[in-house]
Formats: sequence, C-alpha cells, structure tokens
Amino acid sequence: MSKYAGEQVLVVPRPLFDAIGAFQGIRTERLEEAMEQLLNPENHFFMDRAEAEADPTHKQLIPYCLIRCGTSILSYTRGKSGGEDRLHALRSVGVGGHINPVDTGNGRKGRDAYLAAVERELNEELIFDTTHTNRIAALLNDDSNEVGRVHLGIVHVIDLENTRVSAREDALANLEFNELAELQGPLFPHLETWSQHVIRDITNL
Repeated sequence: MSKYAGEQVLVVPRPLFDAIGAFQGIRTERLEEAMEQLLNPENHFFMDRAEAEADPTHKQLIPYCLIRCGTSILSYTRGKSGGEDRLHALRSVGVGGHINPVDTGNGRKGRDAYLAAVERELNEELIFDTTHTNRIAALLNDDSNEVGRVHLGIVHVIDLENTRVSAREDALANLEFNELAELQGPLFPHLETWSQHVIRDITNL
C-alpha cells in the first residue's frame, strides 16, 4: 500500500498554471485573477496523492502560511513524522498542507472549501493562544526540484497579537520565533527552498 494510504489531494492541470502565467519564485501581481482561476471548481479536482507526487502534468495546491508577530516570524524543523520525506530535517517558515475531500463537507466548494482547508491545517498543526488574521499574499512556485514541480504554493500571511503558539504535531519540531535578520542570515542555508523564496521576497508580501 502507498505510504499516503489512498489520500486524495486537490490539483490543477499544469496547462491551467501555464495559462494564468507560469513563473518561478514569488508572484504577487494579478493575484486575485489567478486565485479565481485556481479555485474555480471547474478547474480543479481530486487526485490520488501517490499519483500526484510523481505527475508534473498537475500541480497540487498547497496553502503555505507565514506566521508572524510584529517583526518575528515562526519557524520550525520538519520532523520525521511529516508527510513529505524529501523535506525532512529542513527548516521552514510555512505551515499548511494539502486540500482533501473532507474540506468540501457541508456543500463547500471552490474558495469556501479552500479556506476551510487552510483553517483545518492550521488547527491540526498548531495551538493558538492568541487571535490571528489571515490574508492571501502571493503565489509560490519552484520548478527547480522534484518537490516543487508537482506543487503550487498559495502564500498566506497570518498576523498574531502575541507569540503564544505551540506545535500540536511532532512534524513541527524546534518551533520558535526568529527575527528576519536571523532568517536572512545564519538560518537561510538551512531553509527549504519555498521558505527561501518567501524570506528573500518578504518585503513584497
């Protein structure tokens, strides 16, 4: 049996990504137009994750949430229990995961199902003892490696009132808040590539 145990994940065809404007790195322009296309139920569907992970003709949509309090940004090390072995032991500033059929419950679809998935992922992975806001800030793509070729990130900025946040899962190890200077300096080489893109272009988010 696949290690993904039959998990179904939301994907868009690669030609749709190309049609809305393929890019490398961070994209903030025409963001709402792109989101309308990506979250249109006519343009996406669920695929077996084991197949999707090896199929660059489709992009799995992944909310990638940057969590910050003032000038401090949450980061963590991806533990062994995380779902993506290829990112194990790398440091990350992105919290999130796949959109699954459970997110379409109660008749949700399109944007409503997607936003439900974002909140589910946040609450599965973190314990918030603070209020937070949530906005979509960018798209994130990296076709330079095998993980990036089959995923498309939707970058969310989550602003907190305080830093009372803890990990709910072992997959988020060494959770801490870092100043941007740390992430752009000594920690930068240890970040996964998506996090490097986010930190490099953070002034645009």
